[in-house]
Amino acid sequence: GTIVIFHMRLLTRYILKQLFMPFIFSLLIIVFVLFTQFLLRAIDRFIGKGLDLGTIFEYLFLNLGWISALAVPMAVLVAALMAFGQFSEDNEITAMRSSGISFTTIVLPAVTMGLLISITLILFNAFVMPEMNFKARMLSGDIYRKRPDLNIEPGYFMDDLPDYSMIIRDKEDETLKDVRIFSKGINKSQTSIHSKTGELSTIDDAIILDLYDGEIHELDLNDYGNYRRIEFVKHKITIPADDLFLNRRDTTSRSDREMTIPMILDKRTNINDRINIVNGRIGRAFLRIDMDSLVPPSLEASQLLIDEEIIRFSSDSSNTADDIYRKEKDVDIVRRQLRNEYNLLRSYSKSSNKYNVELHKKFSLPVASILFIMTGASLGVLFRKGGFTIATGLSFGFFLIYYILMIAGEDLADRGILSPMVGVWSPNLILFIIAAYLMLHTLREQPPLRFEFNLFKRFKKKKDESPKSN
Repeated sequence: GTIVIFHMRLLTRYILKQLFMPFIFSLLIIVFVLFTQFLLRAIDRFIGKGLDLGTIFEYLFLNLGWISALAVPMAVLVAALMAFGQFSEDNEITAMRSSGISFTTIVLPAVTMGLLISITLILFNAFVMPEMNFKARMLSGDIYRKRPDLNIEPGYFMDDLPDYSMIIRDKEDETLKDVRIFSKGINKSQTSIHSKTGELSTIDDAIILDLYDGEIHELDLNDYGNYRRIEFVKHKITIPADDLFLNRRDTTSRSDREMTIPMILDKRTNINDRINIVNGRIGRAFLRIDMDSLVPPSLEASQLLIDEEIIRFSSDSSNTADDIYRKEKDVDIVRRQLRNEYNLLRSYSKSSNKYNVELHKKFSLPVASILFIMTGASLGVLFRKGGFTIATGLSFGFFLIYYILMIAGEDLADRGILSPMVGVWSPNLILFIIAAYLMLHTLREQPPLRFEFNLFKRFKKKKDESPKSN
């Protein structure tokens, strides 16, 4: 018994060692590829802004959080494929099986490693990554603040300015060409400005927009006959930076991806409390028109109940014309209120869905690491190749399908078509079925795709023999 335990320990150590190096190697490669892709997209934010290296490195490091969370499960799959493909290629699996060791025993250390990676990734996704995402956005706001003119793209509306929308036809170095500015918001007059050229500059607490050779058109919205046109050689617009960056500098406002698990749970409780308050108001609205204080599931259902109440009230001969008129006025007020209340409920429900999706996501991708280990081990034995290229190609194909399913599920859950649990966990369920199917065939030593290779060999054999028959 002691010898068996000793051998099992040796075997466990050997399998983990064979898995660990490919895991680290593939993780570094995948992180490098994803990071390079991100860097090429983000490089425009740094160019010409006079940022020190420390700020650039801090921004890049903070974005490593989501890149790593995505790279780890894929690296797990590559490592399992490489290690078990090598075992199979070197006939080590056959040797172990002939020694009486089952494939379940061989794969157990790998699944244990997957479980440890999964737990680590859950903790990382739950507490570390949200903070990194949040700090990255805050820093991105600071970088943006350095020179906002770089965010103006020709042909696209810039809506970041608090009181204006702006579009330019072209940009040459610092000069904006064919600048058109429109006032937004509820003002007494509608203003539009057109200038041939313009320049953006920043001071400590404001952004200065200098416009050259243009005209201002002002239309009084209360009296369309009141119209002014002003020509100018130079016109200066000063935008307070506090207004411009308010949404970026607000340290209390976090998106769902910037929230830790306790924050999401608090937010969910807060939304549920608000839903209860709205439901209470709906109930009281029905009481005001002498109906039961129930809360119908939708606006349409509540409208039907109100219509029925009006018909019942009007057909009651004891009610006078004045009573019916007053009732109809009260009902109109309630109808308007209900429209607003159900819009609020829809908005809260959408928010609740979004936070629930994010909560499930913090667990679903890490759990997929265990399933990827099982899938990778079976595929490695099946293909009998332990090379990095084959392992990466197979893993990329598998991971791409999984990722597409994950994005589709998340989108359907966000839109309320699927429940957050079903939307986020469906890809894992599909992956589990595939992993279990492959594992079952590997345990029985009947790889499910073996017939394809046999077919290929037969075809090759016939091809080789065909000249001889001639």
